[in-house]
Amino acid sequence: MANQEISMPTKYDPKSTEEKWYSYWLDGKFFEAKGEEDKKPYTIVIPPPNVTGKLHLGHAWDTTLQDILIRTKRMQGYDALWLPGMDHAGIATQAKVEGKLREEGVSRYDLGREKFLEKSWEWKSEYADFIRNQWSKLGLSLDYSRERFTLDEGLSKAVREVFVKLYEKGLIYRGEYIINWDPQTKTALSDIEVIYKDVQGGFYHMKYPLVDGSGHIEVATTRPETMLGDTAVAVHPEDDRYKHLIGKKVKLPIVGREIEIVADDYVDMEFGSGAVKITPAHDPNDFEIGNRHNLERVLVMDESGKMNENAGKYQGMDRFECRKQIVKDLQDEGILFKIEEHMHSVGHSERSGAVVEPYLSTQWFVKMGPLAEEAIKLQQKEDKVNFVPERFEKTYLHWIENIRDWCISRQLWWGHRIPAWYHNETGEIYVGHDAPKDLENWTQDEDVLDTWFSSALWPFSTMGWPDENSKDFKRYYSTDVLVTGYDIIYFWVARMIFQGLEFTGERPFKDVLIHGLVRDSEGRKMSKSLGNGVDPMDVIDKYGADALRFFLSTGSSPGNDLRFYWEKVESTWNFGNKIWNASRFALMNMEGLTHDEIDLSGEKSIADQWILTRLQETIDDVTRLIDDYEFGEVGRLLYNFIWDDFCDWYIEMAKLPLYGEDEDAKKMTRSILAHVLDQTMKLLHPFMPFITEEIWQHLPHEGESITVAPWPVRDESLNFPEATKKMNLLKEIIRSVRNTRAELNVPMSKKIELIIKAKDNAILSNLEEGRSYLEKFCNPEELKIGTDLQAPEKSMSSILTGVDLYLPLAGLLDIDAEIARLEKEVKRLDGEVERVQKKLSNQGFVAKAPAAVIEEEKAKEQDYLEKRATVLSRIEELKA
Repeated sequence: MANQEISMPTKYDPKSTEEKWYSYWLDGKFFEAKGEEDKKPYTIVIPPPNVTGKLHLGHAWDTTLQDILIRTKRMQGYDALWLPGMDHAGIATQAKVEGKLREEGVSRYDLGREKFLEKSWEWKSEYADFIRNQWSKLGLSLDYSRERFTLDEGLSKAVREVFVKLYEKGLIYRGEYIINWDPQTKTALSDIEVIYKDVQGGFYHMKYPLVDGSGHIEVATTRPETMLGDTAVAVHPEDDRYKHLIGKKVKLPIVGREIEIVADDYVDMEFGSGAVKITPAHDPNDFEIGNRHNLERVLVMDESGKMNENAGKYQGMDRFECRKQIVKDLQDEGILFKIEEHMHSVGHSERSGAVVEPYLSTQWFVKMGPLAEEAIKLQQKEDKVNFVPERFEKTYLHWIENIRDWCISRQLWWGHRIPAWYHNETGEIYVGHDAPKDLENWTQDEDVLDTWFSSALWPFSTMGWPDENSKDFKRYYSTDVLVTGYDIIYFWVARMIFQGLEFTGERPFKDVLIHGLVRDSEGRKMSKSLGNGVDPMDVIDKYGADALRFFLSTGSSPGNDLRFYWEKVESTWNFGNKIWNASRFALMNMEGLTHDEIDLSGEKSIADQWILTRLQETIDDVTRLIDDYEFGEVGRLLYNFIWDDFCDWYIEMAKLPLYGEDEDAKKMTRSILAHVLDQTMKLLHPFMPFITEEIWQHLPHEGESITVAPWPVRDESLNFPEATKKMNLLKEIIRSVRNTRAELNVPMSKKIELIIKAKDNAILSNLEEGRSYLEKFCNPEELKIGTDLQAPEKSMSSILTGVDLYLPLAGLLDIDAEIARLEKEVKRLDGEVERVQKKLSNQGFVAKAPAAVIEEEKAKEQDYLEKRATVLSRIEELKA
């Protein structure tokens, strides 16, 4: 199959091609995993974006890396499944929907639960379409026939199954604990949904009077408003200052409640006064002390962060307003006697930004210790989860070795409602997949599960689990690789491993490829507040998806952050245009060549053999590096091969036979152009899918789409190592002549005499074989090649490996300048000789290095010494 007409415009226009090819791919169902038994499965599940709005550059980077892998494996003949989906994002989505309702003058309570959920599903439908459109603009080869959503009925069934089983095993429990509370969204948060920021505050020192009138005890706090809930003062049992006070009581200022002085090992004798106020309902450490001493828990705030009825005269005040007032009142009473400035770490809600309140609440928890134990054991086995880069395994293990129980209940309406019911009369708890039969006597828990609870099941719930006979689950689980950022190792990666091991007995993925964050050109995190964010859709509108994808995928090494530069995106667009123009030239010179007419069996020139050899090397390296997730190195190799080897060298050399009279040479050149372009477009396709499909469809080819074309493999019959040596010498000579011309300001159009002295007859033979290239690209008036040629008296010289070049430039050459240049070259060669000799005299290097490496260094030493001797000899000649 081949297009006889070449209708490619002179400049590549991404907009005119990208939309048409994505539709073509979808219509052809090229992205769908067919379940073919003769193919090995390869699976990736997309990290589901929150169905709350636009994708950002981080999403574009993350999904581009996945697309590279899945497109490569699909072309390599795997039954490749890339499963798409989205997350319901409980807190974030509910906040968005409630914000929209506020604009309409109503609240969720005005609507009621069912109507509010209808509004939320409308939001989901609208924004899911936005996300799919962005996926399509990026060119992601997703299997939409298997798209999932975390609130789908199938996934909801999996969530209920996991909740019930963990509850039955005692790994899910309900209890009253201090949790992280977001007063703005009025929901609990897990530990890792809290972001800690250094905040300038105060350290407030107070005197609590002893009830017996014998004095007072000094305490200090950063949150004086919580003193209203104090139920004890604690000191260390070994603190001699306070031993006589243990068991006595103090009177709580303002409140008037009598509270006991207790002894507890938790207290740090060296910090502050060595005595601490204990507020069990408002501090996690105080909660534990309260449990040990059977202290009352007095809650003095409500869910919105306002002081409640237990706060007395401060009831109804915002917690921070109360702080100001209580400080004033305590100062007036002489209780508060000192305020120190104090920089301390304060938790903020990741979602709303509100200051998190440690808050006593009855919540549902997962007991994480037993799950973490299994995950730790896995990392000691051969079939462990492999982190790329490896250093992130330590990050992961450090967290799970110190893990705390996970608060999984959220005070929201949007999400998986907790499958627990309470008996209206007895208070008995029933947990099950379905509601109790006598439902009128039971009330379901109002809360929903943390979004990360359902996301933790994503690799297997999307495959049909808990139905273990599901075809997809049996065939595609466990998955091959998870691609994600280092910022959600705790949130998501760890929890997926825990749940995968617990419910499937397998790791959920073999590899975890970790990338960094996309930052602005100054290295700052992109944010709305800084106004430095970049919408990937804007980049695509300006430069096309291929330019953005190539920049994102090749601009960083695994695990490291990526800086965004518009200039670099433009540079990748220029790369695409270079490919376009080279392809256009090749196609215009193919004269209707069909795929069947491509024949590489005939006689080939040095350039032909060289480009075919370079192609085999590039195929090997690109394939290996993609498997190693080294996309930056792949980009560098492909860029160099396409731009330098193919466009700048081979195409220019191909013009000789194409414009010549030798018909056999023309046919061979056309076949090689067609073959190399075909193979190169396939190698580049996972990175730049649109331009490669467009070019490939114009080339002589077999098949409907490059997306399912076979991946290139090394062909040893097209490997000519000797040609590479010959070509490298010719390129070195041509570059040297061009550099000399530039140095002396002699244009390429001006003919010059060129004398090339070969070191031996083998090199002489190679030079004669490549004479036509030297004549074409050096433009000599006369070209002399030999082994016994003498250097002209006035000439510019270049000493290369195996040859000496002389350019007689009478009237143009400044002898003194040439001597100065050669003396600089001697210094450079002296440095190279010294470096190599130092290496070879290093016993540590010689003892450890492979023999081949040592021989290579010795060969370099000999080469530098010979060049140095030749340059010194030339200096003497010029001075004579």
